[in-house]
Amino acid sequence: MDNSVNGTACTRYIGTKIIFAEPMDECTFLRTVKGHDTSDRETRLGYRVVYPDGYVSWSPKNAFEEAYRATDGMTFGLAIEAAKKGLKIARKGWNGKGMFVVYQKGYPQGIPSNKQTATAWGINEGDLFRCEPYLQIKMVNDSHAMWVPSINDVLAEDWMIF
Repeated sequence: MDNSVNGTACTRYIGTKIIFAEPMDECTFLRTVKGHDTSDRETRLGYRVVYPDGYVSWSPKNAFEEAYRATDGMTFGLAIEAAKKGLKIARKGWNGKGMFVVYQKGYPQGIPSNKQTATAWGINEGDLFRCEPYLQIKMVNDSHAMWVPSINDVLAEDWMIF
């Protein structure tokens, strides 16, 4: 596969930022955000974009819509990226009020085991217990459990930030 743009070698990237945006034509953006005179300019449709660090920019409509998707109709992959950033995620179609999934970072370096964990795993209380990252779901009855998505969950495009 050719990894060049206009003859220059490049690395391919994919983005997973969570941003805020609103439709705004370029002239309005330049006038209201940048304070520029736009009386002699032809305008283009696009979006005013606010990044997590507060930086504000403008993006043409086609480029924006190719790169970003509303967070109330995401793929599972985008939802997982949001969860890894500390956000709660859920499916629109889930039965059960208040259900959501979170990403737990686990304890790859280990955490001292409590009595219940030590008994369950046949180790001494206080021994380091290592746990890899996992997904956890808040269920209808307000309890929590480790969670593994079904194939329907993985292929769904109705994920949202809870």
